[in-house]
Amino acid sequence: MYAFSRSVNSMHSEDIKTLMKQSSGSGLISFAGGMPNNDLFPIHQMDEIYNSLTDDLKKLCFQYGPTSGYPPLIASLNKLLKRKGLPVSTNKILVTTGSLQAISIITQEFVNEGDLILTENPCFVGALSIFETYGAKMVSVPIDKDGIDIEILKDTLAKLEKKPKFLYVTPTFHNPAGITYTDERRSALMQVLSGTGIILIEDDAYGDLYFDEKDSAGIKAMKSYENYDVEVIYTGSFSKILGPGFRLGYMLASPEIHEKAESIKQALDACTSNFMQILANEFLSKGHIEPYLNFLRKEYAERKTILQDSLMRHMPDEISWNEPKGGFYIWLKLPSEMRSSDIFKECLNKGVVFVTGRTFDPHNAKDDRLRLSFSNMPKADIEKGTRILAEVIRESL
Repeated sequence: MYAFSRSVNSMHSEDIKTLMKQSSGSGLISFAGGMPNNDLFPIHQMDEIYNSLTDDLKKLCFQYGPTSGYPPLIASLNKLLKRKGLPVSTNKILVTTGSLQAISIITQEFVNEGDLILTENPCFVGALSIFETYGAKMVSVPIDKDGIDIEILKDTLAKLEKKPKFLYVTPTFHNPAGITYTDERRSALMQVLSGTGIILIEDDAYGDLYFDEKDSAGIKAMKSYENYDVEVIYTGSFSKILGPGFRLGYMLASPEIHEKAESIKQALDACTSNFMQILANEFLSKGHIEPYLNFLRKEYAERKTILQDSLMRHMPDEISWNEPKGGFYIWLKLPSEMRSSDIFKECLNKGVVFVTGRTFDPHNAKDDRLRLSFSNMPKADIEKGTRILAEVIRESL
């Protein structure tokens, strides 16, 4: 019997292993994979970019780089984030091996075993597994269609015996709920946190993947909000754009937080792949990113519409959901007496998989929801998969 540490006993880490297996199962119609479709990757552009590099740059691709990130990529990210209104002049970027590493670094930077942190409920399962691994005690606050429930957040804070280290949120095209915080809810959240010393981690993995230009106009990162005494750490990712295999993310934080985060990253992996950073920087600096994003937005909008229309056609009246304005997900609400885990077992027998609601509950309990991802599956399978799911749900009512 090995003397494993407590950190290996994360329930949500086991959920992630199961999820990855479900996402790639052959012969299945899978709504499980929260990842881009392989056919959408810019492989030909990347071929051209690599082949056009000088020999010196190609050699650099294979070398170690600065822990903080490849300097030209940091410069390109600064320009990108400045256009989004983020305060790059007073903050510093750390390039990370996926945004999940950014969340891990932040957690390691601030959390000792037994410390309190606040999360949404539901919450991104990858973040939950990190928080569990570092021994954090999670306190969750529910979200509704407009964002985190402010009154419950206030009540929760008033009842806590010690101050949470941070609150982790995904305010734009939420994973798994698909919602987007309204500006009013974002402002109210900043007001509640102002002066408390509670850090806000703003995870923006999906913010560029809106379906309609008009829906993006009112979306403003909370990191860019002024006149609030709140420390906000902003994280972003290329995983949902260029591809998860790039393992490229980043965090934007104050210089003091950045300095400690850089030391932690150095101990973790020394640096993120120079190869991928150089390719990503060439993609950005040569002006490919916006045309490619426009292509992705149209693709995912089409997939969302197929799923939305299929749900409207086939789902019983007892099932509800909010139509997302961006991202990868639709979050179905079942009748309270129904368990998505039971629905999953029946659907698996009929060749359809999704992710159960319990997976995204910080406490592994609430199971009357299920997440459908439309990003990874072939368009032709969406209608058939929805019909099978609806039949199983109808039989269980």
